[in-house]
Amino acid sequence: MAIHYYYENIKKPKLRYRLISNWLKYILTQNSLSLGSISIVFCNDESLLKMNQKYLKHDYYTDIITFDYVTKNVISGDIFISTERVKDNSIKFGVNLEEEFLRVISHGILHLLGYGDQLQNEKVAIRKLESEYISFYKSLENDSSYKI
Repeated sequence: MAIHYYYENIKKPKLRYRLISNWLKYILTQNSLSLGSISIVFCNDESLLKMNQKYLKHDYYTDIITFDYVTKNVISGDIFISTERVKDNSIKFGVNLEEEFLRVISHGILHLLGYGDQLQNEKVAIRKLESEYISFYKSLENDSSYKI
């Protein structure tokens, strides 16, 4: 199957989509899982707020919402990302914009892999994996075979 990228009412983020797709496929392979269909939808704050209110009954802005359609070892889902939250968080946390997008994308994939982030020990574990996967992405980025 495949990873698809969509853009709703926002300017398309400048990211290396082919490299990100290869990176995400690697993450699945490392976890002995198969790729089903993953949609990554970039949208604005208001769209994500409405989803957060409707589906999760939360009345606050968030950077990501993940809908899990995983069956057995086949990973499928929809990942909605607020580009406005990602931009604000990159400033807040003092990281470049691309790295913050990678953090949020890896966070969504980790949710599809079954990782939670409600408890403190879950938050620590998911942040550690995000950092490891971002480091691996950077090694791919420097690999000449992935140059676009």
